[in-house]
Amino acid sequence: MTGLLATFRAALQEAAANPAALLSQMAVMIVNDGVWIVFWYLFFQEVGELGGWDLDGIILLQSVLTAAGGIALGVLANARRIGPLVLEGGLDPVLTLPVPTLGHVLLRRIEPNNVGDLAFGVTLFAVAGHPTPARTAMFVVVVLASATLLTGFLVLTGSLAFFAGRGESGELGFHAMVLLGSYPVDIFAGTAKLLLYTAVPAAFVSTVPARLIQGFDASDAVALFGVAATVAAAGGIVFTVGLRRYTSGAVWTRA
Repeated sequence: MTGLLATFRAALQEAAANPAALLSQMAVMIVNDGVWIVFWYLFFQEVGELGGWDLDGIILLQSVLTAAGGIALGVLANARRIGPLVLEGGLDPVLTLPVPTLGHVLLRRIEPNNVGDLAFGVTLFAVAGHPTPARTAMFVVVVLASATLLTGFLVLTGSLAFFAGRGESGELGFHAMVLLGSYPVDIFAGTAKLLLYTAVPAAFVSTVPARLIQGFDASDAVALFGVAATVAAAGGIVFTVGLRRYTSGAVWTRA
């Protein structure tokens, strides 16, 4: 644990080494997220609601998605880069360290752009999410669950590179989760909607958390935490199994 804390402190120091660059990169993402909210505002001015969702619901959905994405893609930035690290030998130096490999990889790099997402999501909820003590507590809990799920899914799909020898699966998983999670699942139907609760569980990254903030439902809560724990565990298992395969041919072990 001490080693992982040291790794995270080093990542923080590296990210903050140039404050002007850090703030400018965060600002770019905040503006980008703000444009998306303006789009939804104009959209709902015209249509009123979409699949039972109004502007307040979408604001909660976007708050959760951007905050959770900021954690998974900003604070734990290497979750998105597992595939390239595997294929390019980027895990070799980590194998010599007395720390859990996956933990070190996830904590080693912070992406300032996506930290802007985290700042935006928290601010959006504080300003427009009608926060109360209960809603704020639920927001924190569901964002952490959503971030856990998203991180686990990225690790899971990225770790397929250990076996397939290609890294596209991680990037495809990222785009699928973020794109589909940007919309309420209720606008989909049939097989597409089923997939968003199963194979690509984007519904649990944004829609279900937003519903829980609006009104607690025990079945939704159990489903969210159960799926988050399952996907995170699956990602860890696939990474661990793949790492055993990887070490047999790691660059640092070759003659």
